[in-house]
Amino acid sequence: MKKLLYLLVIFPAFTFAQFNFEPSLEHPYGLPNPDAPSELMDFAPLIGECQCKSELRKADGTWAEPVSMIWRFKYIMNGMAIQDETLKEDGTYSGSIRQFIPDSTRWYVHYYSTPSTVTKLPTWEGKKTEDGKIVLYREQKAPNGTDGFYKISFYNINESGFKWIGEWVDKTESVIYPTWKIDCSNGKNSIYQPDDEAKIMAATKVFSKAYMEGDFETIANSYTEDAKIFPNNADIIAGREAIKKRWMLGSGTKILRHEINPEEITFLGDHAYDYGYFQGKSENKDGSVSNWRGKYVVVWKKENGNWKMYLDIWNRIRN
Repeated sequence: MKKLLYLLVIFPAFTFAQFNFEPSLEHPYGLPNPDAPSELMDFAPLIGECQCKSELRKADGTWAEPVSMIWRFKYIMNGMAIQDETLKEDGTYSGSIRQFIPDSTRWYVHYYSTPSTVTKLPTWEGKKTEDGKIVLYREQKAPNGTDGFYKISFYNINESGFKWIGEWVDKTESVIYPTWKIDCSNGKNSIYQPDDEAKIMAATKVFSKAYMEGDFETIANSYTEDAKIFPNNADIIAGREAIKKRWMLGSGTKILRHEINPEEITFLGDHAYDYGYFQGKSENKDGSVSNWRGKYVVVWKKENGNWKMYLDIWNRIRN
């Protein structure tokens, strides 16, 4: 009986401990799961609550008066996906579930709303573009029957907010007709943003995972464009592309384990620094296995809501 009571007490605590990235009192909009696709961070600057103005195009081609609305984004499914909802002052509400599927390298967004409840949710798909926009498409004919898409775009994304536009486009996007626009710029409520320390911790885990998988593109994108690294017994290496090439030099070695353990993280506005220890295990070209550890200092810079490494210095500790 004592053993049974012990299990009943311990099991719930163990179960809830598995969901560290769900929304909570400390993190009301959840946290990104380090095991999620790195593209999950595309929407990181939008996480939280924003005061917005929504405008719809009327049948005569003019724009209706702006309607105030709240747009909230949060992490769900233990930090593996994103859910958002809009609450408009005219009494209409909507939301969506956003998941990135690595096999197709695309976002899939399932939309629902109170004005048009349906048994099958419409789906948009797309990705983040090189110019920083998030662009999604869904096939939709024009009123005259012309084939095309309804295209939605998030743009001007920054710490203060973002803008959104919905427009019908033909297959070649030579014909574009905007029908809906939402301005959330300068509307961000920073009180509800996920904890910056947790974001940096998540970024270090993404880096370690990429290092073990030999994903040099993700490693490079962990740094700012103007980043500099200070490898042991080597010159300073500047710039994301040069940093990527430096990490690729060791591609003949298989990284079996890599772990970063910060001792302290300090924030100075849009910059932060942390220091600590790293450790790992690697399989060398001759088949031998090496265990190693070292110390590091990193200066971080916040860019569009994401913390990236700006200065990175490390060296090994002799065993």
